[in-house]
Amino acid sequence: MKIILFLLIMVGIISVPFFPAAAAQSFVTDVIKTNAGDLQITFLGHGSLMLSWGGKVIQVDPVLQVADYSKLPQADLILITHDHPDHLDAKAIEMLTRSCKTTIVLTETCAAKVKGGVIMKNGDVKTLADMRIEAVPVYNIVHMRSDGKPYHPKGVGNGYVLTFGDKRVYVAGDTENIPEMKNLSAIDVAFLPMNLPYTMTPEMAAAAARSFNPRILYPYHFGETDTRKIVDLLKDSGIEVRIRNMK
Repeated sequence: MKIILFLLIMVGIISVPFFPAAAAQSFVTDVIKTNAGDLQITFLGHGSLMLSWGGKVIQVDPVLQVADYSKLPQADLILITHDHPDHLDAKAIEMLTRSCKTTIVLTETCAAKVKGGVIMKNGDVKTLADMRIEAVPVYNIVHMRSDGKPYHPKGVGNGYVLTFGDKRVYVAGDTENIPEMKNLSAIDVAFLPMNLPYTMTPEMAAAAARSFNPRILYPYHFGETDTRKIVDLLKDSGIEVRIRNMK
């Protein structure tokens, strides 16, 4: 019977679901040195990241479309930038939650879909899970829906700045190159989104990076955007652009 079933699957008479990211679970990890130990950044895909530092695991915008979270470490801290389904996945959050030991940071709109989290608004600064977290603005200025409303209205979503020892990491969320980015200071690692029509063009992302000058820039959430463009645009900036698989 097992042989017959195998043959049927092989010839396509019976189909089985296949999720490449979840099945392979093969992700790239970069290491950033800090004065309080190594920060490991694992690139899960799209807007989803896993960071490990000081024995703690931080998950950013976990969604099942990029990974099987049942096979990844449970989280000490989960950060949700906004309530769009490619950033907020209640089932993925549930898989990563270690009862009362997991702190979930989210926005007001996300709190309607995920209970038990800590709400942060633009401008808030909190220490949670022994980590300093700053919530910063994200919104569209140029790109709008057909009804004239922005894809990401001002004051609804959060970007986050995290402090790991002497290093500061900025996860921008879904945003354009907004004026508030000029207020960012001492950013060592930045994640900027780069896909149309929802966030930025390579030109906008390059302008954003130049406005606060991170040491390392990772374009993320970039879909089919040609990432070579931002490399060229920033080649004389002193900013190291690193391309990882974050479509």
